[in-house]
Amino acid sequence: MRFRLLLCLLFCALALNVQAAQDVLVIGKVSSNPKKHYRYLKPMADYAVSKMGDLGIKRAKVLMARNNKQMIGYLRSGKVDWVTETIFNALIFQKKAKAQFILRKWKKGVPEYHTVFFTRKDSGINTLAQLKGKVIAFEDPGSSTAFFLPAMALLQTNLELLELGSPREQAPKDRVGYVFSRQEINTSTWVHKGLVNAGAYNNLDWEKEDHNPGLFRKDMQIIYQTKPYPRAIELVRKDLDAVIVQRLKEVLLNAHNDPDASAALRAYQKTTKFDELTPDILMKLDNARNVLQQVQDSLN
Repeated sequence: MRFRLLLCLLFCALALNVQAAQDVLVIGKVSSNPKKHYRYLKPMADYAVSKMGDLGIKRAKVLMARNNKQMIGYLRSGKVDWVTETIFNALIFQKKAKAQFILRKWKKGVPEYHTVFFTRKDSGINTLAQLKGKVIAFEDPGSSTAFFLPAMALLQTNLELLELGSPREQAPKDRVGYVFSRQEINTSTWVHKGLVNAGAYNNLDWEKEDHNPGLFRKDMQIIYQTKPYPRAIELVRKDLDAVIVQRLKEVLLNAHNDPDASAALRAYQKTTKFDELTPDILMKLDNARNVLQQVQDSLN
């Protein structure tokens, strides 16, 4: 009798947990700074939930992941419903967790961006081919414009890449050595001081004073630019209820016309709007998918 009672209580608890999960929309983020990312995710999630009461969605939750592997697990298990990401991480989540792309995000008011390669003007390096035997600084191994795109551009120039342990380490004569700076300002500083021969990050960082001070910029030159790619993508887990997915799309697509959304959009990385994934955007995502695969194949 006691065993049956315990079983009954267990099933009731499970049922309550399932019910609780059904009235919550969970937005997730891979983060090394959860406090910072919570501040920009929660207002947007709260705004979206405010438009979903008739669907039974009553509250929003933010769930952080330590890395892509953990986020993939969250998406597969249903612990995270919605993610905002740059294109290459989004593509990884699509491939590994079958996540569904729903919209493009105009992060910081920009729909697209591209990579710029830069060197000191007095370096004598004016083309990608001249980087053979030299060292370039990327930001980090998960960056779209400061790793995947520049790595692909170098590979397409028939250059082989080799990761080095330090910017002071020499590259082999027949390869391009690369190091990770971890921050854009480090990339700019290393190039300006001559610790590395070149750097690569996006065109927006090139213009930002705190990433590339004018004092540095005047001594440096852009030697190559990649094609533009979508700035950021909104995606949802593969088995999220289609009605909720459709409502989320409608809410986000109309947010820039709603005065009540202005604070949430501003917090959400100064997003100005969201738009549909047009054939042109989908083609660029397909190209990015090929870039991702080729870089992984070449460097693994």
